[in-house]
Amino acid sequence: MKSGFAVLIGRSNVGKSTLLNALVGSKVAITSPKPQTTRLPIQGIVTRDEGQIVFVDTPGLLKKKKDPLTRRLHQSIAQSLKDIDVVGHVVDPTREIGEEEREVLRLIKQADAKRVLIINKMDERDKPYLDFYRDLAGEYDAVVELSALRGTHVETFIVSLFELLPEGEPLYPAFQLTNLPNKIWMAELIREKLFLRLRQEVPYSTHVEVTEMDKRENGLLYIAATIFTTDERYKRMIIGKNGQGIKEIGQSTRRELEGVMENRVFLDLTVEVDPHWVERLHE
Repeated sequence: MKSGFAVLIGRSNVGKSTLLNALVGSKVAITSPKPQTTRLPIQGIVTRDEGQIVFVDTPGLLKKKKDPLTRRLHQSIAQSLKDIDVVGHVVDPTREIGEEEREVLRLIKQADAKRVLIINKMDERDKPYLDFYRDLAGEYDAVVELSALRGTHVETFIVSLFELLPEGEPLYPAFQLTNLPNKIWMAELIREKLFLRLRQEVPYSTHVEVTEMDKRENGLLYIAATIFTTDERYKRMIIGKNGQGIKEIGQSTRRELEGVMENRVFLDLTVEVDPHWVERLHE
């Protein structure tokens, strides 16, 4: 039986979180078109007769910036490469190779692990950099071309990983799909809706904490959550005119929660200004 850890690493918006969800067969990581939607190293767990793979999704690598959040995200990526059995390098053949991609390649070479090149977005018609990545095949233990969005050849990737993993017993029960506690997963889901609805700069200035989760006598699941932001101006933008913004965020989150949890949900959202929330992010 095989068992081990596989980290998914790559620049922003190459489809790592979409791939993780496709691998697990359930939504364990939030996604959006905006870069660096992922902040936490999220684990998705795949258990088969052959064994168990624990996938670790990492934040996308952006050009180095001096702001505290970006520094913490880069530290999180470096930490995720420790004690890993396989590094899955996710690339996008539709985008020009830049500074971020070269930094990812540097990090991968430092990792003491097997390497798999995952060429994603093969469903796209125009892939001008496909040959560039195919020419790198000799530097990896395996190469897989797939579409995370369509689910094409995702199973091929799983088979390749099992061949590279060491012998070992499963680390988690077969039914478990992620290591994320429910409260953190719910907070991430709310943050996804913020990313999908708000303007470019606002979501990066927000953090969500679920403060209460309680099953009421009538069967209703009550969830209270606070959206923290760094500026009073952003708070007004989140709430929106006549509260319409926070209402739409709450409604879309509640619908998805009810679908996943198969239970009626009451979601109580509040917005607070806290310029120091970044300092608590990785406490």
